[in-house]
Amino acid sequence: MESIEPNARIADLVGLLYVLNFIFKDKTDLYELEKEMEVDLDDLMPIVYTASTLGFVNATEGDISITPKGKEYIASSLKRRKEMLRGSLDNVEPFKTAISLGTFSVEKIHEELEAKGLQTYNTPSGRRDLEITLIEWGLYSGLLRKTDDGFEIQNPPRKS
Repeated sequence: MESIEPNARIADLVGLLYVLNFIFKDKTDLYELEKEMEVDLDDLMPIVYTASTLGFVNATEGDISITPKGKEYIASSLKRRKEMLRGSLDNVEPFKTAISLGTFSVEKIHEELEAKGLQTYNTPSGRRDLEITLIEWGLYSGLLRKTDDGFEIQNPPRKS
């Protein structure tokens, strides 16, 4: 089950894409990327996994490259970036479950993800990590709206 890594942030995504595109001219190995970004590999991998899951990079066998979607993302306006991110979250947890619930609390979505067997947020800080992920990625992209009781989906995807 693909999911947003709890330690991945949108600013990290933008930084990763800029470095790949402008410094490495699209492709490098993870070791060189780690050196250039001056981060430990353990800190770099959550955003690499998330960027790959969302389709902005390809990461295989120690190499990483920016995809055409990643290039479009960094060349786009803020509004278009949010739209692209919004469209990329629909089939990635915890947002796939959020869409199916419509309206939910952090506790409810945490229970649903646990019942599905997703281990990403099954840690002592899991509920807090989940809430941060929902806020960071969901609110920013316009997929979610914060309510008094939790969250709700804004403009749900149309069923075809």
